[in-house]
Amino acid sequence: MTVLSPDTVLSILSAPNTVIAVVGATDNQRKFGYAIYRDLKRKGYKAYAVNPNRTSVDGDPAYPDLARLHGKPDLVNFVVPPEVTLSVLKQCLDLGLKNVWLQPGAESPEVLEFLSAHGFNYLVNTCIMVESRIKRLT
Repeated sequence: MTVLSPDTVLSILSAPNTVIAVVGATDNQRKFGYAIYRDLKRKGYKAYAVNPNRTSVDGDPAYPDLARLHGKPDLVNFVVPPEVTLSVLKQCLDLGLKNVWLQPGAESPEVLEFLSAHGFNYLVNTCIMVESRIKRLT
């Protein structure tokens, strides 16, 4: 099992031109996918909105899945229920996207087992908005 350490996560967040795919990005202001997507963009990250139920998020194109992105993200951030997380993780595996961040609530025992069994680098139960803010302040 490989779990991204805070130092590794911060190094991904501080790398130049970091690209983050936000699975569950939305324009619904009551959802974390709304706040996280905008927060990452405001901090200067290149962010891809991934949501099969939207054509755009915050004026940007929204992609129905990771395979349709115009480029490979450095990190895939999940802001969706665990059953959706598991489905998208299978796509990550097929695409060779092994650095993933699960926001609180996106994980389950099955998700954690899948991550471990397939050699993902991952972080769970911590918020990317908080960690990226800390990194941007240092």
